[in-house]
Parts: sequence; structure tokens; C-alpha cells
Amino acid sequence: MIEVTRLNGKKYWINPHQIESMENNPDLTLTLLSGKKVVVMEKPEQVVDKIVEYRRRIGGFHQEL
Repeated sequence: MIEVTRLNGKKYWINPHQIESMENNPDLTLTLLSGKKVVVMEKPEQVVDKIVEYRRRIGGFHQEL
């Protein structure tokens, strides 16, 4: 799980494998595979960095080589 911050300042943890797309308009909207949308304070680059770090921690990159 990665930590993101909703617009109301509350922390939220999301499974990065469920993120289908990200749209910056002007706040970052994450669209999940279920169709649910989550608007967060982070910048797209920050979410991508969190996903990369998460995958490193769980060893996800070894399976992709």
C-alpha cells in the first residue's frame, strides 16, 4: 500500500496495483480498476515515486526483468 493525502488532509492508503490511470486537473485524480476515483494532494511524480519504492520493497521489479 502507498500513502496519499486526500484534499481534506486525511491520510489514505491505496493499493498501487489497483491504479488504472492518473489525471492532473488541477488536483491529481487517481482512477482505480473498480472505477472509483480518489482525488489527492500529491503531484503525479510523487505518486509514481511512491509506487516505484513500494515495488522495490516487495521485490516487484525482479519479476519484470
